Amino acid sequence: MKTLIISPTYNEHKNIATLVEHLFRIDPEYHLLIVDDSSPDGTGDIVRDLQKKHPNLHLEVRAKKDGLGRAYIHGFHWALSRDYDSIVQMDADMSHDPMEIPAMLAHLNNHDLVIGSRYIHGVSVVNWPIRRLVLSYGANLYSRIATGMPIKDATGGYKAWSRKVLASIDLDNVKSSGYSFQIEMNFRAWIKGYRLKEHAIIFIDRTIGESKMSRSIMFEAVWMVWRLRIWRIFGWNK
Repeated sequence: MKTLIISPTYNEHKNIATLVEHLFRIDPEYHLLIVDDSSPDGTGDIVRDLQKKHPNLHLEVRAKKDGLGRAYIHGFHWALSRDYDSIVQMDADMSHDPMEIPAMLAHLNNHDLVIGSRYIHGVSVVNWPIRRLVLSYGANLYSRIATGMPIKDATGGYKAWSRKVLASIDLDNVKSSGYSFQIEMNFRAWIKGYRLKEHAIIFIDRTIGESKMSRSIMFEAVWMVWRLRIWRIFGWNK
């Protein structure tokens, strides 16, 4: 199974080398694509330097900061234009433990989308303030009730995709970007009847760098959940 890992970046110069070295220690046969939104802190330059050591490290630089969802769509198109069998998406700030990737890929033998879940067995989050934890857990409960998706962690960004799932989705028609991008992509896979699996992870909040979460991202997620509910009722966007 040829695997590509996609990690979008914006101002991750303090974390990116750690991520790259961790991943290639786990398996030097992995391919890693960094989709950088023209980070002014030199993240792209660090990746270019690391490419001299790691031939399976790839870099795509976009012209401007345009949202997490757009960065992943760029990466998905890049992957589908090449011969990858599985595509992993993960954060660059080490909040997603790279050691979970082999287990998540193994689940793809019997499933089509594997979601690294913080809430499948209670709550597995470290270093979050209680307010953010309650907000995240409540948002996932709200999403599950409103859309009907049987997923306890619909907003998580650590996933392993079978190629066929991404190839079947009209990626250019994906509407959302932030938190809601994760919900929408899960919904599009689920509504098509693909087999989804939640794999328990421990999410450790970043200790270096700044979170990209914002109020507008949360509001976008609230609206997208009801949009998806309407799609489901009327059978749209299958």
